[in-house]
Amino acid sequence: IIFPTDTVYGIGTRIFDIDGINKIYEIKKRPKDKPLACLCASLEQIKNIAVVTKEAEALINEFLPGALTVILESKPEVYNKIGYKTIGVRIPNCKIALDILKENGPMLTTSVNESGFKPINEYELIVKEYDNLVDKIYEANEPSSDLSSTVVLLANNEVKVLREGQISLKIR
Repeated sequence: IIFPTDTVYGIGTRIFDIDGINKIYEIKKRPKDKPLACLCASLEQIKNIAVVTKEAEALINEFLPGALTVILESKPEVYNKIGYKTIGVRIPNCKIALDILKENGPMLTTSVNESGFKPINEYELIVKEYDNLVDKIYEANEPSSDLSSTVVLLANNEVKVLREGQISLKIR
């Protein structure tokens, strides 16, 4: 499915839907070695798929829901089913996205665009380009941003900002 978030529109599938995951890579022409991020509806959903340290929980409680993706060590089930040793998780600050995530559980997502190109964030253009490629496209009913999320690595004893986005973080 394609749906709005508080940052850019996302294309996503349930976390363990292998066919859906493969279809996203195919649609985006995305290299298989670039993992997808996981949107969740709550800290509880994050804890079901990732190892949440005290530091990670503090960061999550401070900035989520919002435009921050935190990369954490995956739970064994995630590694065993989809091969991710680490997983980027985020709780979007968008009612439509949260409703979808509450109903479907965590979803692997990425921006709507061909890999390497700027995200497409206009509903009409998304429908024109992707309508025949996905099961459903949701229209935004609240404003979003053209800016992607900030990405922070908090795994393998590392703390590192990998991408500056909407949220500016000064990691010490």
